[in-house]
Amino acid sequence: MRRAFISPTKYVQGENELLNLGYFVKTFGDSALLIAHPDDVARVKDKLDATKQKFNITLVESGFRGECSREEVSRLQALAKEHQCACTIGLGGGKAIDTAKCVAEGEALIIVPTIAATDAPTSHSAVLYTPEGEFDDYAYFKQSPSVVMIDTTVIAKAPTRFLVAGMGDALSTYFEARATAQSYSNVNAGLPCGGEAKGTITAFGLAKLCYDTLLENGYRAKLACDQNIVTPALENIVETNILLSGLGFESGGLAAIHAIHNGLTALEGTHHYYHGEKVAFSTIAQLVLENAEQDEMKEVLDFCLSIGLPVCLADIGVEHVTYEELLEVAKKACIAEESIHSMPFPISEEAVASAIMAADQLGRQYKSSKEV
Repeated sequence: MRRAFISPTKYVQGENELLNLGYFVKTFGDSALLIAHPDDVARVKDKLDATKQKFNITLVESGFRGECSREEVSRLQALAKEHQCACTIGLGGGKAIDTAKCVAEGEALIIVPTIAATDAPTSHSAVLYTPEGEFDDYAYFKQSPSVVMIDTTVIAKAPTRFLVAGMGDALSTYFEARATAQSYSNVNAGLPCGGEAKGTITAFGLAKLCYDTLLENGYRAKLACDQNIVTPALENIVETNILLSGLGFESGGLAAIHAIHNGLTALEGTHHYYHGEKVAFSTIAQLVLENAEQDEMKEVLDFCLSIGLPVCLADIGVEHVTYEELLEVAKKACIAEESIHSMPFPISEEAVASAIMAADQLGRQYKSSKEV
């Protein structure tokens, strides 16, 4: 059996860590292409100026246009070549990070998230869109980023909703890794080389640690972020959202949860909600689909309610939905290439639609019982 595990070369996290960015740039050379939205650059301008001066480096601003498209990637690669940049920095949210991955193509890449809303920063994959913002394709690179650097002071000052959404994304990690392990399905760590590879026991252990750390620290981390302060609990959750979840999903596997999330995008009401918010509800749907134990379901529902994650369709903008509409969601979730087929039992569109409907009812009732 071929197994695979993938991870960044270095992960570093701490308060004001951005001041050390120049040190890591220096390991490649004297200059870097900085791919970031102007608003994100403005948020951390003082720290960028300080690290440039301290380490005597040049940061070439890219004028990032906000979309990870083939056209933007080509423009930025030409800019990096023109200025002879020694490395690439992706600073900000998902689009800037994915664009930096595509520009670097697996070489000399530093990722600096300014929010902890997803587990994408550590991965060796990116999502490409058209210039108009429509999905284009997935891209996989030969390795994960060279450095992932997290400044928790910056994370703590971002809106709490981002951190909570990141916990929703991280919540799925253990349950999808468990299903993937039970079915001996392939994991993303095997891509692009060879393609087929199973998860490692290391990845599964990290996925379980991800879940345990959420339960232990999630509520206290949310309270800290509400006050824009860094505490041990917030540090633990930032690491959970980005590192544990990132390693867990790539090397542990995806299953029904992310496929159901993708299917839910067919419902217009969900479009204004973050990835991790929809993933949280999709986690409940997978647990229904696999008929999880009652105590486990209660534990997940209590966690979601404690930090404000969705537990029913109304929480992600869908007040009314028919079974026929849920069948369309299920149809999208069950296409041949989706991760739902990593579940350890046969999948049907009808079973998925029924699980979503039952999860919605369960979440509504449980939420109502807690409000009395």
